[in-house]
Amino acid sequence: MSSPLSAPKVCSRLSVHFASGTVSIREAVAASRAAQWAGRGTPARALQSFESRLHWQGHFMQKLESEPAIEFRNTHRGFDGLREGDFDRAAFEAWRTGTTGWPFVDACLRMLAGTGWINFRMRAMLVAVASYHLWLHWRDTGLHLARQFTDYEPGIHWPQVQMQSGVTGINIPRIYNPVKQGLDQDPDGSFVRRWVPELAALPAPWIHLPWQLPPAQLAKHGVVLGRDYPEPIRDHEQAAREAKAKLTAWWRDHPGMRELARGVLLKHGSRMKQTRPRLEGRAKKSPAPHEATQGSLFD
Repeated sequence: MSSPLSAPKVCSRLSVHFASGTVSIREAVAASRAAQWAGRGTPARALQSFESRLHWQGHFMQKLESEPAIEFRNTHRGFDGLREGDFDRAAFEAWRTGTTGWPFVDACLRMLAGTGWINFRMRAMLVAVASYHLWLHWRDTGLHLARQFTDYEPGIHWPQVQMQSGVTGINIPRIYNPVKQGLDQDPDGSFVRRWVPELAALPAPWIHLPWQLPPAQLAKHGVVLGRDYPEPIRDHEQAAREAKAKLTAWWRDHPGMRELARGVLLKHGSRMKQTRPRLEGRAKKSPAPHEATQGSLFD
């Protein structure tokens, strides 16, 4: 689920069928268990992992079914106002069109535009980069992604978009480093070369860091930043630090955040990860965002 290079062939690619109803979850579970019992083909551990994701699908769809307003407003209402007044149209357009100047991010956005699909971790990264590095509200970016995904399922999409934007109050904010993700998931640069051809002549690892090469060296490979490919829209490390500081300050300066988070956890948290005393109201304090424990479907 991590690499956009291997995911197109390694992932089940059944999500479009689940979203459109041409294959049911019941059919998928039955087929998975039959394959496990047969002991042939796909390893049992992989099939068990696949089946666990089907359980998570149901969990996330139940969130929206129990609270349809999640599509339009923050799950944790204490975050209302966090980003609503800071919409940057130029930043949104750069993100939407895959021209942020961060090659791996742009490659992922262009793959999505070209195919209608991209793997889970990259979906998480695209939302996180928009929400943290560009400080865009999740509703605008979520609508764009919903229109791109051929497997768009509202019940999964909107809770996940909010989770990756850090406004649920019960999930760990994950601020993905767009350069590190590229170096980790596309070490030889082949993915970027395919989807960002204007950088195809650059060698790895510089294809993920073109702004760190001197202009003369870039010119030798036929690249002029600002002409052939944009300069980074922002310093991604500074933008991440600023986003973390804003989120921490918001949590600290707005009273009642923990109490609201506890209400969200009781309503939407995974019951598999909660003890009975917690559900009966004898829980510890609800954690601050950086202390929360519920994991992400995208990971």
